[in-house]
Amino acid sequence: MDSYQAKKLVTDYIEAYNRFDVAGMMAPLHDEVTFRNVAGGEVSLTTHGKAEFQAQAEQAKQYFSQREQRVTDWQIADNRVEVLIDYSAVAAMDFPNGLKTGDTLQLQGKSVFQFADGKIIAIDDIS
Repeated sequence: MDSYQAKKLVTDYIEAYNRFDVAGMMAPLHDEVTFRNVAGGEVSLTTHGKAEFQAQAEQAKQYFSQREQRVTDWQIADNRVEVLIDYSAVAAMDFPNGLKTGDTLQLQGKSVFQFADGKIIAIDDIS
């Protein structure tokens, strides 16, 4: 896969995420996709396969009334894209960590995408 195709898959995924469009998020994913969320060096969530990913993505739509991943930097190498992300969201519920409905969350992190068979096979969201 060339860097243009890889970047397009990642861009399509992020744009769908920002629109809360789960079907759009699913389109560039491989059937065997693995997703990991890493916060503070600890893996806080892992999904395997499109069905688990889709269930988690549908559930996550309830957490925020607005959300945006904005890419600030691209690193593209063999079969791998790493993007630096500015993330902002508005809480749609109260969270155990003290975040309240209507509060704005702002984070910086990175997402690492890997590819197989012309699709995204792995996503690591790291904050």
